[in-house]
Amino acid sequence: MNEKELNMVEHLEELRSRLMITVGAFILFLCLSFFFVKDIYRFFTRDLSEELIILGPSDVVWIYFMLASVVAIACTIPVLSMQIWLFVKPALKEYERKTALFYIPALFLLFIAGLCFGYFVIYPIVLNFLNELGEGVMTTAYTADRYFKFIINMSLPFAVLFELPVVMMFLTSLGILNPYVMGKIRKYAYFVLIVIAVSITPPEFLSDFIVAVPLLLLYEISVSLSKIVYKRKLRKEAQYEREHNQIHGI
Repeated sequence: MNEKELNMVEHLEELRSRLMITVGAFILFLCLSFFFVKDIYRFFTRDLSEELIILGPSDVVWIYFMLASVVAIACTIPVLSMQIWLFVKPALKEYERKTALFYIPALFLLFIAGLCFGYFVIYPIVLNFLNELGEGVMTTAYTADRYFKFIINMSLPFAVLFELPVVMMFLTSLGILNPYVMGKIRKYAYFVLIVIAVSITPPEFLSDFIVAVPLLLLYEISVSLSKIVYKRKLRKEAQYEREHNQIHGI
């Protein structure tokens, strides 16, 4: 086995260990979340006038597992970010390591901000719209399974989309992404984001507008922040190159 193959095996082994740590952290947070799952359940049902319905005994376990999983995912994000940083750290220069380390808390905070935006802004708008459609015509009774799936569908996509600025900055700092290319494909990105907004909201212009505008702003903020990181990266690389040449007398 030559040196190149040995390096590949070592990288795969390290990647495996990073993934195992992340999975282990998720399982640990999942177990801890089960201790507080009833409190989480009461938080999300505090505004309901009637108790939720279940259609079978096993539904309780599935609902608790679903709620605990969302909490565990949120808590695992800092661990996942740290493992990614440790994996790519050897390939980074000193200034790149410090910059990349900044993104770990930012990823977690933006994930929580996205969840809050989806739950406190989008979810009430969509729920009220749907309730008004059946008002005076149908009697509404929520099953716990569908109610929590609805909340997750309204909140979790925004938690992921809110990560966009930090992810773009991180990929730019690694040299994987070029913000100027992202600017050129803006119209295609807008189209995809608008389709996402229309897909997760009721067929009503105001709801589509309220969701689409933050997504488009997120994209523009991502591109702008990515340009700042890209220019700083170029300056740092030029400075690093000059210092390297001075040390070696080039």
